Amino acid sequence: METINELIYYYSQNGGYVWEQFYRHFLMAAYGVLFAAIIGIPLGILIARYKKLSPWVLSLANIIQTIPALAMLAVLMLVMGLGTNTVVFALFLYSLLPIIKNTYTGINNVDQALLESGKAMGMTKFQVLRMVELPLAMAVIMAGLRTALVITIGIATIGTFMGSGGLGDIIIRGTNATDGTAIILAGAIPTALMAVIADLVMGWFERKLSPYKKRKTQIHTENAAA
Repeated sequence: METINELIYYYSQNGGYVWEQFYRHFLMAAYGVLFAAIIGIPLGILIARYKKLSPWVLSLANIIQTIPALAMLAVLMLVMGLGTNTVVFALFLYSLLPIIKNTYTGINNVDQALLESGKAMGMTKFQVLRMVELPLAMAVIMAGLRTALVITIGIATIGTFMGSGGLGDIIIRGTNATDGTAIILAGAIPTALMAVIADLVMGWFERKLSPYKKRKTQIHTENAAA
């Protein structure tokens, strides 16, 4: 009970600071995923087209994913120095695997009969990609973005060691305090809450973009009209 009272008191006294770090933390994670999506989605499409490249690209992304976050940040720090850019770049690297893999899987799982139908209608390869493959694969791609965002929110916490700020700052301050349980919770609770909200929001988008969901809604609308 005492810890809860201390937590409430901390929020009442430092609410503005906590919100600022919450916002900064989310931006680092969001930028990392955004930049990874810009690179990862086209790369996933490319290796779906040229399947001989897929083992090499996916293996490289897997290797990056296995590197401990602190080790990754330490290596990047030697090249890029301290600061937010180093952390965002690390989050970008950790986001690549789920985005590339899901894009590759989503494109590969598109029914070949639909692709042949598009080609028979005179569509170019780009039109088939834009009008058939991407819409049908979008739910799977969104699942990759969802996974990447949740991962980066967690990893961004240790970005505080690189001087990037974020909710990790509050957690580290708590570990350095004599009785800092409440301060640790003041940083850990918003981090967990952010991850849960991001997962729920991205999951909602994933369901909305599902071709099955769209088809089910269309049939329901047609039946209601009839």
